[in-house]
Amino acid sequence: MVDSIAVDGATNTRILPVTSTPPSQNVSSPWYKKGETTTGRQLLCAKFLNWIGYEEIFSSQVWRASVAELLSTAILVFMLDTIFISSKISHETPNVVFACFVALIVAFLRLATHPVSGGHSNPTITISAAFMGLISLSRAIIYLIAQCIGSILGAWALQAMVKGSITSSYLLGGCTLAVATSGLSGSGIIGIETAQGLWAEIIYTFIFLFSVWMAFDQQRSKALGQLLMCSITGIVVGLTMYLSTTVTTQKGYTGAIINPARCFGPAVVRGGHLWNDHWVFWVGPILACIAFYLYSKVLPLEHFKARTTN
Repeated sequence: MVDSIAVDGATNTRILPVTSTPPSQNVSSPWYKKGETTTGRQLLCAKFLNWIGYEEIFSSQVWRASVAELLSTAILVFMLDTIFISSKISHETPNVVFACFVALIVAFLRLATHPVSGGHSNPTITISAAFMGLISLSRAIIYLIAQCIGSILGAWALQAMVKGSITSSYLLGGCTLAVATSGLSGSGIIGIETAQGLWAEIIYTFIFLFSVWMAFDQQRSKALGQLLMCSITGIVVGLTMYLSTTVTTQKGYTGAIINPARCFGPAVVRGGHLWNDHWVFWVGPILACIAFYLYSKVLPLEHFKARTTN
């Protein structure tokens, strides 16, 4: 559940990104807030530093939360890519079973890390939270770095455990829009067009954000409870993956990812073809975050309690 501190009424509230540790009542102001008299340039600098959350760069609380993001993302990449490769090897695992496993993993990790870091484990959630004003820019950057490192560690751990022939055949479970093939009739490319993949990322990520931000709607989260909200997040992730892999059944396309970190780790560790069109798995979710931010502006103010600046 997201904690909040009421200031001058319900519409001026500061979200606590780390919900497990309440704020201290005797916290000294940052150095750029202590001056009694300031020039125009100093005031502008102070506002900018406050806007980016300068003080959080030196907060041990934020760095502890980033460790949770790193570990959860590493576990997520390792488990999802393992399931993906296993389903491809057996050729008998229905897409719905794969989606159910994904839903369980995402719900479990979000439930485990939500009290510590907010349960992001996904750059999409972090970027959207920064757009919405729920976390500072500094915290968002720290989270993104931790998630990318965690993704690399998860992919590296998977590569260390499986045979080289498997990593070559299944590209370490990485993300692709199309792959090169060779046969009796010659070589070719199978998959989907770049524009199709980009639109799939935008649409499915927007749907994903629609469910995730229910957890930050204080009215709904109090009514439904944290366990149910995390479960809903997992179900929606599994559902979007199921739909994207069944509606677009073209071989060579791994489906809508909605989590750029899951693509980044295998691309760094495996390299090669995984860098082709890799930007799609970042640009699509970012555009969806912008679209959702614009949509949120039409919501009543009492639903999203943004982080306010002085």
